[in-house]
Amino acid sequence: MKLDGKVALITGAATGIGAEIARRFVADGARVCITGRRQGVLDKLAGSLPAGAAAVCAGDVTKLEDATRMVETALGLAGKLDVLVNNAAIDPGGKTVVDIDPEIWHHVLETNLTGPMHLMKVAIPHMIAGGGGSIINIASLGGLRCLPGMPAYCASKAGLIALTQQVALDFGPAKIRCNAVCPGGTRTEMLEKSLSPLAEVLKTDVDGVFRVVSSMVPLRRTANPSEIAGICSYLASDDSTFMTGAVLVVDGGAAIVDVAGAALTNAGVKWGV
Repeated sequence: MKLDGKVALITGAATGIGAEIARRFVADGARVCITGRRQGVLDKLAGSLPAGAAAVCAGDVTKLEDATRMVETALGLAGKLDVLVNNAAIDPGGKTVVDIDPEIWHHVLETNLTGPMHLMKVAIPHMIAGGGGSIINIASLGGLRCLPGMPAYCASKAGLIALTQQVALDFGPAKIRCNAVCPGGTRTEMLEKSLSPLAEVLKTDVDGVFRVVSSMVPLRRTANPSEIAGICSYLASDDSTFMTGAVLVVDGGAAIVDVAGAALTNAGVKWGV
């Protein structure tokens, strides 16, 4: 129970990575405030957790007043906030900077970058008052590597990595730790929805699409959300108290792959032969 006694606020917790983080934190002893835009889905998740382990606050992270309500709800669990996980995000793609609707561009950045800023702005003073805390920003491999047709998403996640390190620098003296986790492909509802249009093009099903997109990843698969949750539990715990400003890449080795080498391998060419 390495998170025993801790209180955590998790945004985007209704499904996917966020939901798994909530489950893992509770299993490790924490009480959690789970947030998102879908009240019913949040209530269902909370109902699946032990009684008293979770509070629900539906809202939109792009609105500062909603972020304030989220933090206040978390504080209502035990009068403190030890951990903040900024996980809420959207990932519309398929457009270059020439084609993208400026409204979509702004919405992605407001959700993926301004949203975490809102939560940190409100939460950090309470964390300082409580003697410190851990902030975990869920960025993406897309914040370190470019994805085709996803300029807003990649820009927002790169910005979140820089914001993470800025907060680590500015608030380290106040015992606030801030780290970024960069998942690679992870089997979530959001990614399935994003990749499902490719099934018809590739003449396969969604499982086949996932096999294709992970075919050059050294571990040859996508992550399970629970594997990202485990890293977050470590960052939330006292096992990582000297860790801040770090960027943890959890991608099955995808970032180490050279695209030219991967293309040759995919074409059946063996190196050194």
